[in-house]
Amino acid sequence: MISINRNNKGILVEAKGKRVMKSSLYSKDNIFEISRSKFNDFLLCKRCFYLDRVLGVKVPDMPGWTLNSTVDELLKKEFDICRKNQVPHRIMIQSNLINIVPFDHPEMDKWRDALRGGIKYKYRDTNIIIKGGVDDVWFNVDTEELIIVDYKSQASFSKVTTEDYLSNVFHESYKIQMDIYSFLFKMNGFKVSDISYFYVANCRKDLKGFNSKLVFDEILVPYKPRTHWIEDKIDEMIDVLNSKKLPPFNPFCQNCACSKARAEYE
Repeated sequence: MISINRNNKGILVEAKGKRVMKSSLYSKDNIFEISRSKFNDFLLCKRCFYLDRVLGVKVPDMPGWTLNSTVDELLKKEFDICRKNQVPHRIMIQSNLINIVPFDHPEMDKWRDALRGGIKYKYRDTNIIIKGGVDDVWFNVDTEELIIVDYKSQASFSKVTTEDYLSNVFHESYKIQMDIYSFLFKMNGFKVSDISYFYVANCRKDLKGFNSKLVFDEILVPYKPRTHWIEDKIDEMIDVLNSKKLPPFNPFCQNCACSKARAEYE
């Protein structure tokens, strides 16, 4: 899509195509934070990741997913009421998880703030901090384990099933996201459950009309996070960051293909 650059007042501002904040550019001499989403960028395309984090080439902004973020915010309000009272949420009761309550911790709001906070872990003896903003954390009162939860909203004619949801190739990034969150909490010394949940709010498309409301089915999709692969990939990412050589084109990356096609006419 074509994105036109405007400031917060809606006034057109020249697009530079380069990052200007030094904190966004990697330097091996300074502490450098890598968000969960940027780490995922590395996993998808090393070249685009290097152009962004090392050379400061900024990709066009994507529009916000306002309906999805609204569902997230409303769910957080619901769970915060249960968190304050330390009682199970309705989805826990419906799923026979009555021994689970939202985790009450003074850092909860910070962990959920992906832009200004998040849960962080300084990787070994490097200058790299891995961070991520989690949607929610639940607590198993029997095992005293934390359960990592991610809210997902979508619209589909068919009912959500665990097998279909987790086997969907377009949900691979969701699983990676959960892997990283579990890793971060473990590295911060928390006892983390080997089961996490995607709280899927599926907007029904089989109704006869809109009638000024959207109707959602809610389901918990259990997922077993895998953290064994993460450290090797962080090591690989650090090698890329410290390299003086731009990684090769990724033949499956649309950004790489677009830049290559544009160069043919310049």
